[in-house]
Amino acid sequence: MNRNILPEKNGITVIISVICTQHAAKAVIKTPTSVIYLQDIPANLANFAAKPTRKRKDMTLNDFLAYVKTGKPLNTEEIFLFMNEMSNEARKITFKLNTSYYTPDEVREMLAELFGQPVNPTLRVFPPFYTDFGKNIHIGQNVFINACCHFQDHGGVTIGDGCQIGHNVVFATLNHGTAPEDRIYTYPAPITLGKNVWIGSNATILQGVTIGDNAIVAAGAVVTKDVPANVIVGGVPARFIKSI
Repeated sequence: MNRNILPEKNGITVIISVICTQHAAKAVIKTPTSVIYLQDIPANLANFAAKPTRKRKDMTLNDFLAYVKTGKPLNTEEIFLFMNEMSNEARKITFKLNTSYYTPDEVREMLAELFGQPVNPTLRVFPPFYTDFGKNIHIGQNVFINACCHFQDHGGVTIGDGCQIGHNVVFATLNHGTAPEDRIYTYPAPITLGKNVWIGSNATILQGVTIGDNAIVAAGAVVTKDVPANVIVGGVPARFIKSI
């Protein structure tokens, strides 16, 4: 028998017992005035209930950042809980940032809080700015990010010095599994921009992509593969247009 005594409530102590047999079990609730037998439950479920609950280990930011570098699926309870907590924290900051006017210095202060690290004083961002994580964004000097950009940065987004990011650009570092049974899980991979990269409006940069120095991504492009330095790419999916 497994017995749990619940804290006293309204002057009544409730005792919950699980009586196990080989094939089934009965859950019993006892109070000072009554005994209630609930319906039979499967023995394996009762045995599971009889086992002590394993204390969950909370994931830290460093744990998560180390894990995403492996590229393994984000598919554990600890990861789900951590991502939900971080998403809530990030949205609190972005909702504030995106619903009022702030000076450039004030914007940088909020971005530093969002990123969890100081930002370069040469960074210029035109809100609204969107992210559901924020703690894996790394930005160099003299970077400009125009309005309505979306950073899904769990896998890591690195933007080199002198980059120019147009309106509505999406950085997506997570991809879902292709098999139906794997579709619920996501797989992280980093996005890296070299120096002096120009990303045109409404472009989408997908997970695992590296864009070389001085490259240009045309407006509306969807970049699925690495882009060499000193070239222009465009289209869906993005293809080589010409060298610079």
